[in-house]
Amino acid sequence: MGKVKAVVLGAAGGIGQPLSLLLKTNPLITELGLYDIVNTPGVAADLSHISTPSKVVGYLPPDDGLKKTLAGADLVVIPAGVPRKPGVSWDDLFKINAGIVRDLATGIATTCPKAFVLVISNPVNSTVPIVAEVFKKHGVFDPKRLFGVTTLDVVRASTFVSEVLNDVSLAPKVTVPVVGGHSGVTIIPLLSQAQPPLPASVAPGQLEALTNRIQFGGDEVVKAKDGAGSATLSMAYAGAVFAESVVKAIGGAKGIVLPSYVNLAADKEGGSVVASEIGKELAYFSARVELGAGGVEKIYPLGNLSPYEQGLLKAAIPELEDNIAKGVNFITGPKL
Repeated sequence: MGKVKAVVLGAAGGIGQPLSLLLKTNPLITELGLYDIVNTPGVAADLSHISTPSKVVGYLPPDDGLKKTLAGADLVVIPAGVPRKPGVSWDDLFKINAGIVRDLATGIATTCPKAFVLVISNPVNSTVPIVAEVFKKHGVFDPKRLFGVTTLDVVRASTFVSEVLNDVSLAPKVTVPVVGGHSGVTIIPLLSQAQPPLPASVAPGQLEALTNRIQFGGDEVVKAKDGAGSATLSMAYAGAVFAESVVKAIGGAKGIVLPSYVNLAADKEGGSVVASEIGKELAYFSARVELGAGGVEKIYPLGNLSPYEQGLLKAAIPELEDNIAKGVNFITGPKL
């Protein structure tokens, strides 16, 4: 495998620092570029002492710092923005993070438009469309290269299912496709498709409690941190897992399939099958995606949903429509 430059935008933050650490420990990455509005040179200096192959650089905004960080990037991960805290709604979050993501997307569009872009900044349901619309304005949008990172929902599902099975050591082996979006009711864990299958002894009430916990796992952490932020360490882990999958795919690895929130045009055929399953023309949806050297190779159908899961899908659609429109309108709507 050749040289791979990964960039973290928002590298000094609660997710950014542990994510940068995990990427520094990844032997497939040869250069790591870090950018934030504060403290990046310090984070870069600290990480640069770790005895792994990658070279680390870190920049602040002055003197074209964003451009310097992004130059030659193969992969850009965006955890920038403010985290959720108790009493902060997704709406409040959008007001702050939308502008941050727009400006970073502009930097990517003008400096490394062919990079794979992994969006972590919440609300992902809206920030992914923001990046896409910025790229469209610059004439560089490739739906195959833009991903909303929903991996934390997948990681939580594996963990919480293993807890229900009373054996946490099973967590790495449990897979649950999580589709839809990346907040609250838009998160649809397809527990009926879990591998290994859930035992028949799991009662419907348990299934509902498990689903709810996967959907609102973030709130559990926000509450436990008691004002000190949201899920940062588990999110950094999930971001690093997804980033590694993309890096492997760039390097030619085959058969990498995992859920991600993507533009359904990334695979017209697969995307139209998912749209028909949803029963609605949504531009973005999280589904199982096969990665290749050019990004999204294939979008897989949702498959058979239990009646309960069909109800979850119905509840998710209006919320997703609203979230997507909000992101698109932030860029294309009339400026006051």
